[in-house]
Amino acid sequence: MLPLLLRCRWFSMSAWEAGKAQGIPTVPLSNGLNIPVLGLGTSHHGGYSHDAVVYALQKCGIRHIDTAKRYGCESLLHKAIKESGIKREDLWLTTKLWHMDYGYEKTKQACLESCKRLGVQYLDLFLVHWPDAHIPGKSSREVRAETWTAMEELYEKGLCRSIGVSNFLIDHLEQLKEDCQVTPHVNQVEYHPFQRPQELVDYCRRRNIVFEGYCPLAKGEALCHPNIIQLAKKYGRTPAQICIRWSIQNGIVTIPKSTKPERVQENCQVFDFNLEEEDMEFLDSMNINRKLIHLTYPLWKG
Repeated sequence: MLPLLLRCRWFSMSAWEAGKAQGIPTVPLSNGLNIPVLGLGTSHHGGYSHDAVVYALQKCGIRHIDTAKRYGCESLLHKAIKESGIKREDLWLTTKLWHMDYGYEKTKQACLESCKRLGVQYLDLFLVHWPDAHIPGKSSREVRAETWTAMEELYEKGLCRSIGVSNFLIDHLEQLKEDCQVTPHVNQVEYHPFQRPQELVDYCRRRNIVFEGYCPLAKGEALCHPNIIQLAKKYGRTPAQICIRWSIQNGIVTIPKSTKPERVQENCQVFDFNLEEEDMEFLDSMNINRKLIHLTYPLWKG
């Protein structure tokens, strides 16, 4: 097992920059931009709260917001951001391309529509939401290549300051490498103590693709696990803070979500302590390759 200092090499002082808001650190992308290591996630099915977003921006120093067309809250985020008073240039906005918009022309149009709903002129990060597609007469690989070509053009024109993928496995990334020119800047994948895809993390790092983890609290299941509760007591923290700190300390850009302002604040209070090496190893060992986000439409063989 590598020493903690080496395991956290992605977060050496030379690699981190102080965030523009309350010292939230940032991680460098391969194109020289810096993404905040902690963001606020959103989702559908009750996963959005106007008050929580405004609170996160105004009171917690959050500047990284993650959303998607699929979630149906891009226009709501526009209102929350406007109310917060935070300048556009101080924000990092990520949204995602839904599979029904895959393809060359539809991808470019979908980006413009997302920008319009969000009330912005550009996106900081635009992600291809799923690796699989269902377009008659074309393989998923062909559709991915066609879609990514459009993403590259959006990036070159400045409509997207960075581009990436979500839920992509090594085979998908290898095919994209063969078919396209620009390496994804980010791969966003489920990541928590019960699902730690280290082989994929290592692959992304070898190719200088920043690994971003969603669902860091395992849909709440990690909060009641006795081992995590025990560590929370040891550090005088909450189980959520232990999980988020573990993820960040493992070098993962982490995007927990909550609709409750008090939980948002709790999730942000993770930069004034470190987990000891033995506790990092213990949390690492809890991995059982248990996916909690089941991508059934379109079918994703993960």
